[in-house]
Amino acid sequence: MLDYNDYIRVFNTGDDALLLERFFAEDVAFSGGARAYQGKAALKGFLDWAHDGVREVMRPQNVLQQGDLLFAEIDMDFHASKERTDFPFGPLQPGDLVTVKFFVTYSLRDDKVVELKSMTWPPGRGVTQLPRLGAHPSQVAAFHAYTAAFSNADFERFPLFYTDDVRLELGSVPPIVGRQGIVDFYRPMFARVREQLTIHTLTATDTSIELDATTRFLAVQDAPDFVVGALQAGEYIEGRVLVSYQLREGLIAHIGVRRGGDMVKHPRP
Repeated sequence: MLDYNDYIRVFNTGDDALLLERFFAEDVAFSGGARAYQGKAALKGFLDWAHDGVREVMRPQNVLQQGDLLFAEIDMDFHASKERTDFPFGPLQPGDLVTVKFFVTYSLRDDKVVELKSMTWPPGRGVTQLPRLGAHPSQVAAFHAYTAAFSNADFERFPLFYTDDVRLELGSVPPIVGRQGIVDFYRPMFARVREQLTIHTLTATDTSIELDATTRFLAVQDAPDFVVGALQAGEYIEGRVLVSYQLREGLIAHIGVRRGGDMVKHPRP
């Protein structure tokens, strides 16, 4: 019998190759709406396209199984880390989330999925919602979407992950208080210098996120007075940082940043 809890776990890692290898027959047939694919290779090609810059996380609401037929009602979360104007459930920008109700049947043969059929409701209709950030795989995916929106200098989206009274402590400047305070700090900075995080390890609970990352400050214009170090356009400063996020009701209430090593300046490529 297919272990559907294990299927969910693997699906939510985002490793489509492993999912197909472990749970799908070679001649699997998939149909959903106007789409139809035959065989693992065709299904993998579709998943590569659908998940390009979008993390899909399933949250089953009801699961029924009778013999070799399994039915699931799933609230499916899609978190964007890049621009996807062609996304099937509507255009997405980094930091966006759309949740869609799926009804899926799995036909099994020798404990492998041989036929997969899906239908959906319109995005947002009849779905449940999680707090934005926390320990669930969907909430971790939301954090990655947040860092993408932050790196994209999207002031419409990344502040949505903060409480109104969020407190940011960088160490190099006095504490910055409030969602608007963070926006006011980063808006002039991002006009000249963009910050991008490369995440190495992430540990999430429902109350905190601990991050080990490399941060890169890239000058898009000359920034002789940049607080970390003077930069000319094209130069960047890079170094390891350890960041602690405290959460309240799924939003970031406190950010503490400390250096994990020296900040190194690099010339223009």
